[in-house]
Amino acid sequence: MQKRLLLISNSTNYGERYLAYTRKYISEFLGKDVRNIAFVPYAAVDISYIEYTNQVNDVFSELGYSVKSTEDIQGPQKVIEDSDAIVIGGGNTFHLIHHMHEKGLMDIIVKKVESGTPFIGWSAGSNVACPTIKTTNDMPVIQPKSFDALSLVPFQINPHYTDGRIPNYNGESREDRIREFLELNPEMIVVGLKESSMLQIEGETVKLLGNKTLKVFRKDQPTLEYDPSTSLDFILK
Repeated sequence: MQKRLLLISNSTNYGERYLAYTRKYISEFLGKDVRNIAFVPYAAVDISYIEYTNQVNDVFSELGYSVKSTEDIQGPQKVIEDSDAIVIGGGNTFHLIHHMHEKGLMDIIVKKVESGTPFIGWSAGSNVACPTIKTTNDMPVIQPKSFDALSLVPFQINPHYTDGRIPNYNGESREDRIREFLELNPEMIVVGLKESSMLQIEGETVKLLGNKTLKVFRKDQPTLEYDPSTSLDFILK
């Protein structure tokens, strides 16, 4: 079966409710056949997993879906196995991938998604859909077993991507950091996914959703910018 993914840059835009701009896209993506959602809350660091799950459940229940955390008494692997869709929230990517490895969720999530189970991730949740977490923006607050992620897509994502530069600031820009990654990983494509945007993947088809452009980075090649009207299927090859 074809893989179905909705990879979202950020959960919330300034001044909006939690996940407000994503809701119509989530509803359209999941449709009416999905009911039971497995939520992976391990990107949370400064709130509890229960608080995080409740925050997500408040949104998804309004959309007609039932959310169960992988921290449920059934155990994380059983929750994933019984789900109609898998959702991984944002937060700290290192904390998230550490616990995904520790709890044995990597292989079971890949197997489910490859069998057609819809996958939604935002921010850190989008990072872990990639081959590695090496293009996250987060601090390594914990040392994970591995930087290897789910490889549900063959490219890397840099969520919250911005071209912005702070005046009188001499640190690296986001593009500078991506270029450093490409020096050591020259075979990879990196997608700079701006806030308010997301990628929807249906088998071999990729669509940019939202009203922003995205940027595609390759080693020793010019940075290319694409709008939602452009086919992005090439990033899967």
